[in-house]
Amino acid sequence: MRFRHARQTGRIAATLRKMRPAHDRSDALSQSALLEIPRCAGIEARGLTPTVVRYLDTPLDAAQLHSLLGKLDISPRQLLRTGEEEYKTLNLGDAGLSDEDLIAAMAAHPKLIERPILVAGDKAVIGRPPEKVLEILP
Repeated sequence: MRFRHARQTGRIAATLRKMRPAHDRSDALSQSALLEIPRCAGIEARGLTPTVVRYLDTPLDAAQLHSLLGKLDISPRQLLRTGEEEYKTLNLGDAGLSDEDLIAAMAAHPKLIERPILVAGDKAVIGRPPEKVLEILP
């Protein structure tokens, strides 16, 4: 199966042998999940069959973002895509905004969340460059 994100240039696809729908979002992020990850032979070679989370269609809530940030071990500001129009419109570059303000903005505007992200158990990594996902694979 191939997935394509229309807004991005180049070929972005994930090949998975099995895909389960992520009806329970908290469960999907607690095991293994792909959040818009490019095709990665390392994932396939290790037999990982994560749930694909289409968070642009079904945004993560604040609690899920807190959990994701903990797994990534980064601050909310580090998860923001600063090039998005919403970043500028909402003045998210303002250093006076709290972490909760930034999380609320990402929950309301999921395009602001950096991607792709691989979640594997209690760890997660932003796949930039794509080879970074190999750091947390078994």
